[in-house]
Amino acid sequence: MSRTPLSPTDAQALLKAVLAANDGTSNPRLRLVLDSLIRHLHTFALEVDLTPDELQVGLDFLVAIGKATGPEKHEGILLADILGLATLTQLRGARHAVEAGGTEPALVGPFWRANQPQRPNGSAIASDATPGAPLKVTGRVTDLEGNPIANARVETWQASPAGLYENQDPGQEDMNLRARLGTDTDGRFWFTSVRPAGYPVPTDGPCGKLLAAQGRHTMRPAHLHFIVAAPGHKVLATQYFDAEDPHAFDDVVFGAVGSLLRRFEPDGQGGYTLDVTLKVERGETRLPHCPLP
Repeated sequence: MSRTPLSPTDAQALLKAVLAANDGTSNPRLRLVLDSLIRHLHTFALEVDLTPDELQVGLDFLVAIGKATGPEKHEGILLADILGLATLTQLRGARHAVEAGGTEPALVGPFWRANQPQRPNGSAIASDATPGAPLKVTGRVTDLEGNPIANARVETWQASPAGLYENQDPGQEDMNLRARLGTDTDGRFWFTSVRPAGYPVPTDGPCGKLLAAQGRHTMRPAHLHFIVAAPGHKVLATQYFDAEDPHAFDDVVFGAVGSLLRRFEPDGQGGYTLDVTLKVERGETRLPHCPLP
């Protein structure tokens, strides 16, 4: 039985053939995602009249993303961050909780580490050798109705006053400025640290070249990361930002939404305080992917 050959100059016939090749994908969600991806990729290529040389540049860029990923950073996550894709998926995934009064999410980012040290409430998460203004953080984990959640797992991590996470900085102790805490019977947790600084995202890889090509700055405003995991509740990943940072309203990864901007309050003794309430939604407890060991 003869078959009509595919004409390589016929974009519609080519798209139809590629979509047909995806029909055998057994996972329904994967088939849906690939169908949409294929359609958008073909439309994109036609819209910009993509040349073979330009396609090769793009493929080489993706290879470079993989090669730039290692124990100090995840370049793929950084790419999703600077394109706003990671923030978009976070906001979409939490939209119902936020509408009901839940805490707005923010990026996990490329610097969360597995096995962060378990510390008791009241601990100093900064080593004695860490310079900077003292910061006392108090927080409370509740459900959407404001009821406290005891024994919730709270993970926190931050950059130093020099703008570096400890895995980037050989001068810091391993796991400095990181902790895993548990909430008390009133849903509270607390620790001491130092006031973080804003910092540039890593620019030594392909993402740095992309930002330069776009003529964009590379700065993130100062912030603290939090992940909350409590049985029977969805996991919340968020950040709280220093509202006085010069890039508080100009975050290179589009993560500093208004409700997460906070003033670090002076304590009258040369230090600062920050108080946060983390409201989580009921649902399945699924931790996000941890990018670093």
